[in-house]
Amino acid sequence: MTPESGRRSPTVSGLRAAEIRTAALALFAERGYAATTMADIGAAVGMRGPSLYKHVSSKQELLAQIMTGTMEDLLRSHRNAVTGCEDTVERLRRAAEAHVRFHARNRLEAFVGTGEIRSLEEPHRAHVLRLRADYEHAFRNLLTEGVEAGRFRITSVKLTSYAILDLGMGVSVWYRENGDLAEDQVVYQYGDFALQLAGVR
Repeated sequence: MTPESGRRSPTVSGLRAAEIRTAALALFAERGYAATTMADIGAAVGMRGPSLYKHVSSKQELLAQIMTGTMEDLLRSHRNAVTGCEDTVERLRRAAEAHVRFHARNRLEAFVGTGEIRSLEEPHRAHVLRLRADYEHAFRNLLTEGVEAGRFRITSVKLTSYAILDLGMGVSVWYRENGDLAEDQVVYQYGDFALQLAGVR
């Protein structure tokens, strides 16, 4: 058996579920969670009630999947960026660049993730908030290591981490793929901004 023949192709059901999540994400970003109905989501993918509910149980389930998946992807992106790098300054640059690139490529996810946390019910809300805390702490740990090693000069690790995280949030608001600035250009420049915020020596 070849590696190709051993791979499992996505099922039709799985593809439809992904299509439904994509449609829900676009509608949540455009109209807001509260103003979006399951009928709206079904219409966007050409499905009616009974068929739609074969793939997803509720609008709340869709929001939970979107927000949890976004944070898990963001954490994975961070780990991939810093793994194998020993230099503290370079690790911060890589983490900041990965953060900005993720937000440039996932603008709708960032918008919904920020604006609809209030709409997420328990236990999903607590889980997403824990993932957010893990992500924030990853940046604070990097900054703390740099301060202790004498590489960063900052007065507040917490405030500096917030400032660096805000770089990505801002990019998700204004960046457009067909705009004047290339993604790599934005990512590299914002990496410089992060190092400046950290007071790199």
